[in-house]
Amino acid sequence: MAGLTSGGPNVDVSLLYDVNGLARHAPAAVDRAVALVGAYGIPLALVLLFLWCWHGMRRADEATAAESFAALVWAPLAAALALLLNVPVRALVARPRPFVEHDGLDVLAPHTGPGDFSFVSGHATLAMALGVGLFLANRRLGLAGIGLALAEGFCRVYLGIHYPTDVIGGFALGTAVVLLLAPLAMALLTPLVRAVARSPRVGRLVHARRRALPRPVDLAQSQTPPPACLPHENDLAA
Repeated sequence: MAGLTSGGPNVDVSLLYDVNGLARHAPAAVDRAVALVGAYGIPLALVLLFLWCWHGMRRADEATAAESFAALVWAPLAAALALLLNVPVRALVARPRPFVEHDGLDVLAPHTGPGDFSFVSGHATLAMALGVGLFLANRRLGLAGIGLALAEGFCRVYLGIHYPTDVIGGFALGTAVVLLLAPLAMALLTPLVRAVARSPRVGRLVHARRRALPRPVDLAQSQTPPPACLPHENDLAA
């Protein structure tokens, strides 16, 4: 573990300088934009993807909607669990931030100081856990969420506050928590979501029940005269 804290010419440090070095040639407005996108824009975009997925899955059949909703519930729970696991991992590895070990970096985001360890990236962990969790509910939107998580990782390196391996470690941690615990989580959450779907009050959160359409009137049948008025019966009566 101590090897992670050592400097020297290696691929991790080279990529750090290459990506962070882009900030030297970029206008200050671009640096501010990257900082805002990484801190607020990408998390907001992930939330919007979740809302979009929720809106679409409510129109599916009840069984499919319940499974998708359970996956949507599991994604933030898994992300929270991954962030909890991140705490002991950081304490165990105790890797200083890159600007502590290396000179010449443009640090473009606030940080708490040398005691704030670098491995693994919490932002990358959270973003990838949400993206992979969304993928379990909807593959198309999940791929977009994973793409946003990759962009989040790039932002953390660009800002000079994480090594590339910090980001990769965050991606691995978030993905592992979501996928490894997904079978157990879905087994527990799906029956609960199905029970919620059957509730008359909150069931619409899971499944949008369609109103029954009125039966169409058969005009041809309605214009048929009653049997007593048929011509051949009138002739027999006469």
